[in-house]
Amino acid sequence: MSLLFLSDNARCQIDSALQKNDTLPGRLHVLNKVNRNGEELPEIEIKEVTILANQKGKDARQQRNFLKRYERLVYNLKKVYPYALIVRDRLYLANLELTDLPDEKARRKYLKELERSVFNEYEDDMRRLTITQGKLLIKLVDRETQNTSYQLIKDYRGAFSAAFWQGIARIFGTNLKAEYDPYGEDAITEIILLDIEAGLL
Repeated sequence: MSLLFLSDNARCQIDSALQKNDTLPGRLHVLNKVNRNGEELPEIEIKEVTILANQKGKDARQQRNFLKRYERLVYNLKKVYPYALIVRDRLYLANLELTDLPDEKARRKYLKELERSVFNEYEDDMRRLTITQGKLLIKLVDRETQNTSYQLIKDYRGAFSAAFWQGIARIFGTNLKAEYDPYGEDAITEIILLDIEAGLL
């Protein structure tokens, strides 16, 4: 009996020593048993990790510059992505409202009131965006709504308004017709957005 007590006591001391030396206290992972081809195996779900390749053939200065641009892109996306989501959600609600309105006159009145309320709510925020952030927002609106900003203005406010705002955008070096390309020009942006959506950034 005393031998059993000693062994239990020794085990407790070892466990407490391991806990003191554990660099990740309290971080336990429960493995699920999963049947794979008749064999039970332990399994755990892990978050997806994005790895950016080393810039081959580039010196340390060029790699530092790439990293700075990447970090700046992350900063800008965190700033403007919430606005793209707001546009998507407001557009969805507006479309629901528009389907319930009886005629074109009521729809025009609703859109005018919506435009006024959105301007009042977000005009100051939009004025504080940099040109780079504005360009990103235009592309993110296309990502979230599957419509360019130009097309949205044309559909909801008319061709004249769309042409007018496109002219203003061109003065500042932007393009309301810009489309989001997650597999080409905007591939790194897409990787960052997926990490933001997953809560990794």
